[in-house]
Amino acid sequence: MNILAEPITLLNLETFAQKLLPVIKHAHIAAFMGPLGSGKTTLIRALAHHMGITQPIVSPTFTYLSIYKIPDGTTLYHFDLYRLTSLTQFYDAGFNEYLNQPNSLVFVEWPELIRSLLPPTALLICLEYNNQNTDQRIIQILSP
Repeated sequence: MNILAEPITLLNLETFAQKLLPVIKHAHIAAFMGPLGSGKTTLIRALAHHMGITQPIVSPTFTYLSIYKIPDGTTLYHFDLYRLTSLTQFYDAGFNEYLNQPNSLVFVEWPELIRSLLPPTALLICLEYNNQNTDQRIIQILSP
């Protein structure tokens, strides 16, 4: 089910993130998909900013997981699964346990490998380049 499809620029990304945040909090898990450089980490950074996280947000490409404390007491688990090659690696690292932690949010970049593990309430956030305007991204919010 397509919940939303909207063209976004860096100029209105913060406003978009602020509008998106309540939906993500309700879903508990947000999976960010799109080609390299499409803005997955940039959108996550904007969302984290609106949650009150002040430390730098970088994609955990080589560590796979970054953990942030949100001022309201919630924990944000930020995954980047780009370098994982099998679901077994995900399980062997114990990452599956983070998907069901209480009082937490889970953001997953490159979630294709674990889509079968995502609950029906998870959001799929698809970022694509806008061919008509290279400064824009088309963001679709989907329910699996």
